[in-house]
Amino acid sequence: MRLKAPTREEILEGPVLRTMARIGGPAVLSSLIFTFYNLADAFWIGRLPAEEAGAAVAGIQVSWPIVWFLISFVAGFGGAAVSAFVSQYIGAGRFHEANRAFNQLFSVAVFSGIALGILGFAISPWLLGLLVPEGGVARAANLYISVIFLGLPFMLVPGLFHFGLAATGDTITPLLVNGGGTLLNILLDPFFVLGWAGLPRMGIVGAAYATLISQAAATAAGTVILARGRGHLRLIFREMPPDWGFVLRALRVGMPAAVGQSSVAFGFVVLTGVIGRLPNAEAALAGYGIGDRILGLLFILTDGLSVGLTTMVGQALGAEKYARARELVWKGLSLLFGLLAMEALALWMLRKPLVELFIPGRSDVIAVGAKFIEIFAAGMPFLGAFFCAQAIFRGAGHNVPTMVLGILRLWALRIPLSYVFAFPLGWGDTGIWWGMSLSNVISGLAALALLWSGTWQRRVVE
Repeated sequence: MRLKAPTREEILEGPVLRTMARIGGPAVLSSLIFTFYNLADAFWIGRLPAEEAGAAVAGIQVSWPIVWFLISFVAGFGGAAVSAFVSQYIGAGRFHEANRAFNQLFSVAVFSGIALGILGFAISPWLLGLLVPEGGVARAANLYISVIFLGLPFMLVPGLFHFGLAATGDTITPLLVNGGGTLLNILLDPFFVLGWAGLPRMGIVGAAYATLISQAAATAAGTVILARGRGHLRLIFREMPPDWGFVLRALRVGMPAAVGQSSVAFGFVVLTGVIGRLPNAEAALAGYGIGDRILGLLFILTDGLSVGLTTMVGQALGAEKYARARELVWKGLSLLFGLLAMEALALWMLRKPLVELFIPGRSDVIAVGAKFIEIFAAGMPFLGAFFCAQAIFRGAGHNVPTMVLGILRLWALRIPLSYVFAFPLGWGDTGIWWGMSLSNVISGLAALALLWSGTWQRRVVE
């Protein structure tokens, strides 16, 4: 596989799987690096003293649904709108309009990030108090989340660069920029968390500072690169003041994804609150957090290849090559579903030693994490079908169907099933894991039906 971005002509005419791999290959590497970052956070925090490690790992797991909830609206809107407009304008050969759309959405993301950071810093202590009655976990989460919200714009901008450049077919530059920032985070973790090289041992706060510094570095590097221009995209200040006509068009395309992502994110906040009310809340949250990061290994290939699928579907629709788009959808879906099935089986077989690697000495956390992986892995291929449908509809610019399905997956299936299994039926944490797995199976089957309906076969540019 060559790490060279394919041309527009190759995207529209080249071999499907090979071209998807060329676009998705760098995104796979980027996903691999990001997964290692998540694992590194858990690994180094797990090396804190046993009495501190459990609350710290659980604290990060509690924090991220809140951060995700507050940034998901802007990230969902920006990512969906950038992917659709940039890919389809480039597919249609209208390069200036593609660049203008990118600049408009860049300015929206920056100002929204500043506002949301201030809001998150103000309300996070109140939210944490509602979610986790266990005092040690809530205190650890508050220390972590306060630092993250201070640098929230740095969490949004690298993602926008990724979506914009990927829509042109260039996933190599985002790999170098965002991957470099993530590698920096991994390197900083042991120094800040454990106090290597004479630095003070900051624990969970050190993990937050490592994240903030690395994301700021990625934002700075991406801004410099795009200020100079990369392919068809370049940051141009005069293109950034909002054109409200375009912003309203972008809202129509991106709003369903924004509502869908923020609704799902809030659902995960509620789900975290359900887990936080278990009798073994600290062990359950810590085991879930480690297991969730390990399960991220399953999505390394599929996340990256989904980027290629979104780009190729968007450009094919922009060029009005509908037969090509249909070929992309069914070949891509088959590949992603099959990969996840094989990966889930391998991870299921290694579940206990993998969890033990991250938090030695906490047998209660190890048992919970291994059980979570055992149950959740069974539904992972179907979750892959759901994410595949999201990638296809994102490229098409039609995000309402997957928005509705995403909301139903969490609010009509996952949360009610998890609660009923855990409390009225008395299954405890095992019941929550079964509720999560069943919601993935049902929503994956519904996603396949959506793709079969063909409603994604319309472009959004004139």
